[in-house]
Amino acid sequence: MDTWKEFEQNVISHSAAHHLMAVDDLVSRLGYARVSDIARQLNITRGSVSISLKPMKEAGLILQDENRHLRLSEKGQRLVNAVKTKRRLIERLLAELLGVSAEQAEIDACKVEHLTSNETARRLVAFFRFVDSHDATVREFLARWRSFEASCGSDPQACPTCVEKCMARDVNES
Repeated sequence: MDTWKEFEQNVISHSAAHHLMAVDDLVSRLGYARVSDIARQLNITRGSVSISLKPMKEAGLILQDENRHLRLSEKGQRLVNAVKTKRRLIERLLAELLGVSAEQAEIDACKVEHLTSNETARRLVAFFRFVDSHDATVREFLARWRSFEASCGSDPQACPTCVEKCMARDVNES
């Protein structure tokens, strides 16, 4: 399977996700969204917004009324809700469980929110339900994880995680 080709199979791009979320935010706050409002919120030109919205309108994600006010279709709203949920799940995974700084977790979650599958998101929801259950085994696991020393001495032969070469060194030197 050409896994790398899966990237092209995504419903929306990173930019489109932010355009849709801007429409959702503006409608929630103001009761309407216009091209100029989206441009201001995303700090881009009105022309850029207009060009970006065209395929989203054609895909039935955004609707426009006679006053040129924009809103999300039911399909668009479901997509925005899924993207926002995935962002929260990934942010929480990175910050709370892996210990990534809140700022970096937000940045990284933003980068992958629209790329994460619904299957992965469902498993993350299940995982957090498990973590939040406060089961004694979970508390013990989390305590041990938080105190775990990840140093391995950079010896791939002695590390079951690094089979061929030291992955820790690769990510520290890039």
